[in-house]
Amino acid sequence: MNEQKVKQDIQNISDIPFLINTFYDKVKKDEVIGFIFNDIAKVNWEKHLPVMYDFWESVIFLNGKYDGNPMPVHIRLNEKIPLTQEHFLRWLQLFNQTVDELFSGSRADTAKEKAAGIAAIMENKILSPIKIKHR
Repeated sequence: MNEQKVKQDIQNISDIPFLINTFYDKVKKDEVIGFIFNDIAKVNWEKHLPVMYDFWESVIFLNGKYDGNPMPVHIRLNEKIPLTQEHFLRWLQLFNQTVDELFSGSRADTAKEKAAGIAAIMENKILSPIKIKHR
């Protein structure tokens, strides 16, 4: 008899590091976007991961723990290597895949919905920057 374990929803903030660590383990090895994190951005994971825990905790639990602005960092990254729609799509695919592997429920769905919105906003602002003309 083949029994499948029922996945639980994201229960509390202690689930966030598990989700984010699992996700970024995939990102680091990914052939489409891994090099951006490893070779171009040269991410300091010891510093970056706790920031991502706070960010996603704020996104999922609306607790305001993260108060930064990720846009400038990604704009500077785009100046080093032009980011593409494929990069944003792959990031989102890996995120959704990770959530689906680990969790199931309303908070898991919220995490995926928020990730899609974040990817769309970043993609839109980075790939189609509005040029403001001074008169």
